[in-house]
Parts: sequence; structure tokens; C-alpha cells
Amino acid sequence: MYQIALCDDMEEELKQVEGLLELYRKQNPALEYQTEWFASAEEFSEQIDTSESAPDILLMDIFMPGKTGVEVVREMRGKGYKMPVIFLTTSTEHALNAYEVDALQYLVKPLEQGKFFHAMDIAFAAVKTEKKTFLVKISGGVRQIDTDEVLYCEAQRNYQVIYLENDSIRVRMKAWELHETLEKFSEYYRCGSSYIFNLKHVTAIGREEVCMDNGSSVYLSRKRIAEFKKKYFAYHFGENYAINIP
Repeated sequence: MYQIALCDDMEEELKQVEGLLELYRKQNPALEYQTEWFASAEEFSEQIDTSESAPDILLMDIFMPGKTGVEVVREMRGKGYKMPVIFLTTSTEHALNAYEVDALQYLVKPLEQGKFFHAMDIAFAAVKTEKKTFLVKISGGVRQIDTDEVLYCEAQRNYQVIYLENDSIRVRMKAWELHETLEKFSEYYRCGSSYIFNLKHVTAIGREEVCMDNGSSVYLSRKRIAEFKKKYFAYHFGENYAINIP
């Protein structure tokens, strides 16, 4: 189920976009999505900062009271949000600014059905091929993390430290909560109660250590190393290959 956010200060405009989405749904019955309306860019920004999820696609008006749509999307990009954005506007005046924040499309009102459907085709194609991400709460809001950037996670009491290639993020959550978030991605493996590894970033497994591709190492007991080897080879070569790993 995809999530689509509609942001416009004019209710009639929101209804028009919703109507076009209903027509688009009829032509693409295999797509399942639901929409949420926002009456201002600031309302949408506040929702993003406090929510544990983000929309898959954003349809954003540019000219609204308070912050413009471009300003809010620029802030979102700075926080790591990468969802496709389609700007809707009555003028082409800010087209260049829109593309500076990696807008997928720029549609001029009144919206034409053909152009709108084409923009949605591109947006859904982008959603299906974009890198996998997850959200964590941090001081002052939330952060979107690309699953490919995580090397491993370490439990430290009521906190989890998420190690990236050149950074680390400390979040207040239980180990099982983080594992519940990451277990849907096949590359992640929970080793004991303290670590969750991204097997894509493991370069070597020693007698008591796991070596990561950024040069760091994590020390484990020999029992854990034996379990780790089986999981590592099963992930890369299949379960049958891993059966006889000592």
C-alpha cells in the first residue's frame, strides 16, 4: 500500500487532484494507495517531523501562505527524505527552483489528465526502484536512513547505535524494536542480543571477529562466529551451501 501526500491551501484544488488520482487508479487497478491531505506546506512539514513514516509520493503546491512548497521540500531533502515530488503551480516562475530540489515533475494548473497520468507513471516507477529506507526518531525529529548505508547496529542498554560508513546515530529504542524494523530486509542478521549486521558490508570473518568494509571490526564469541558464518554464506550462496560450513 503506497502513501500519497497532497499539499495545497485550496480545498477545491485538493479535490481535483484526488479526482484525477481516482481516474488513475481505475486505469491501474493493481496499484494500491491511499492519500492524505495537508492545507499548508508547514502542516506537512510538522507531520513529517513527528511521524514515524513518510509518504511514498508527494504532490505539492508551490504558492501557499507561509512557507512555499519549494522551501519545505528543500528542508526535507536536507533531512534525507528522497520521495518523488511533483510540484503543482499556477505559474512557471519557480520551475528552476523546483528542479534544484530534485522535483520529479512540474505541472501547471489547471492540471491536464494526460500530463498528470504521465507524471504519476514516472513517480511510481521511481518509488519501485528507489533504495530501501527506514525511519528512526532522533533529537528534534526523525531521520530517514538508507538501508545500504548501515554497516551494523549495536545495543547499548535502552539505546541502539547505528553505524554508517563515516558516521553513527544513537537512537533511544529497544533492540527488538530495531530488529523488527530491519528484519524485513534480507541482508540484515541479528547476532545474539547485541548486534544486527548488514551482511552486504562484511568483508571477512575471523576466528573471533567480523570485519566490515570501512575497516572496522566487531568481536564475537567463537560460538557466535560459527553461527554468523552459516548465515553469511546462506545469504550469499544459498542455504544448501551453508550446511557444511564449520
